[in-house]
Amino acid sequence: MDPAHPPESESPPAKLSGRKARSRRLARLAAVQALHQMETTGAGADAVVSEFLDHRVKEGIDGVDLSPLDRAFFEALVRGVSGEEKDLDDILVGMLPEAWPLDRLDALLRVILRGGAFELGFSQETPARSVISEYVGLAHDFFGGKEPAMANGILDAMARVLRSDEF
Repeated sequence: MDPAHPPESESPPAKLSGRKARSRRLARLAAVQALHQMETTGAGADAVVSEFLDHRVKEGIDGVDLSPLDRAFFEALVRGVSGEEKDLDDILVGMLPEAWPLDRLDALLRVILRGGAFELGFSQETPARSVISEYVGLAHDFFGGKEPAMANGILDAMARVLRSDEF
């Protein structure tokens, strides 16, 4: 096969990666919202994943069309963060100043940080700098104050410990 001329059935890599990046970003957005719902209601991962995939993805959230989200990635994030919550919280506690206990963080910021911690610590498929960028972007989507900068600092410090080979 000539790499300069892919077969007709293949899409150009740039389009695939852009589409994939968008579907992953939407999966992260939905996962953060699902995890926040779990945090505030006590609902389990099975129920929330089903609700999101069966209803919210079709309806969208706050005017955002979620239909192109990567469903498998969404489910892996929600189930992964839920299943590793204790270990993720231990990692987060190690990154926070002593005077700032984990429960002092806003619940939404806490789930954003857990998502980033999960991808940094338990999933190596996305480069650390991209993980940081994605979750800081999500913090900007939800907060207008100092929270995005805080998320950036915590995730950067975490990445330098968990993925030191990338820095």
